Amino acid sequence: MGQYKNGREVLPPELLQQIQQYIDGELLYIPKQSEQRAGWGELSGSKERIKRRNLEMYRAYCKGRTIEELERTYYLSGESVRKIISKLKLTRVGS
Repeated sequence: MGQYKNGREVLPPELLQQIQQYIDGELLYIPKQSEQRAGWGELSGSKERIKRRNLEMYRAYCKGRTIEELERTYYLSGESVRKIISKLKLTRVGS
């Protein structure tokens, strides 16, 4: 977040008066024009690593590995493994 600035110093008087009709004397946050935040894991690479791990897990399952084996290999709960496999099954069928 940027620095606090006095509206009188940065806004034209007409605009300041209009803003004061809506919010008089209170703090107002004005976001950047092009504030596009990166999604979760995009900058660190975590999103891509998890995607690769999930695909690897799905392929192992398709080759006959059991849910229990995948739980132990990837340190995930059975429920998490099932969700990942179900999600990938749906995307593979839909492709």
